[in-house]
Amino acid sequence: MFTGLIQAVGRLVAREPLGGDMRLRFTVGALAFDAVQLGESIACNGVCLTVVAFDTAHFDADVSTETLALTTLGALPVGAAVNLERALRVGDRLGGHLVSGHVDGVGAVEAVHEDARGQRWRFSAPKGLLRFIAQKGSIAVEGTSLTVNAVDDAGFEVMLVPHTLAHTGFGTMPVGTPVNLEIDTVARYVARLQETEGWA
Repeated sequence: MFTGLIQAVGRLVAREPLGGDMRLRFTVGALAFDAVQLGESIACNGVCLTVVAFDTAHFDADVSTETLALTTLGALPVGAAVNLERALRVGDRLGGHLVSGHVDGVGAVEAVHEDARGQRWRFSAPKGLLRFIAQKGSIAVEGTSLTVNAVDDAGFEVMLVPHTLAHTGFGTMPVGTPVNLEIDTVARYVARLQETEGWA
C-alpha cells in the first residue's frame, strides 16, 4: 500500500527479456534506500513492483506480461524518468490517499496550461474509468496522488503545484505521454456494492 506522495525520481536503466516477460532495472535517485529488503514493494510510476535484486543505487524488478501489456512500463524507454515510492510502514503519515499500485488503465497527457505558479493538466482516460472519477476526489496519475478539479465524458483536469512539478517526472513530460491511472479505492468498492445490491 502507498500514499501517492512521490519520494524520488529514478530512471529506467536496463530492460532484460527473461522467459517471455521482462526484468527492469531502475536507479533509486534520492530515494531513502536504507534497510531495503528482497521482496519489498516499490511503486514505479504507480505500478507496485517487487524488489528481486538491489545495490546501493539500483534495484531490479520482474514485470509480468500482464503488467507490460496493461501499464506504461511495457513501452517505457531506457533512460526514462520514473516516480518512486516505497511501501507504507505502520505508523507512517497518510498525506495523499490510499494507493494500491494496481493500475486500472492508461490515459494520456492532453494539455498543459500555466496557472499562476502552478500548471493545469488535462488527461484523457478510458471510458470505463471515468465514472469512478469525481470532482474534488482523488486519483493516482503515474503514482502521484492528485485532486480532480474537473471531469467530463472524455477526461479530467488537475492542478500541479510547483513542488509536484519539481519533485516528480511531470516536469519533463510532454503532451501525448501515456500515463498510468489508478482510481480511488473507495470509489471502486462503492461501485461494486451498487452493482451487487440485493444479493443475499
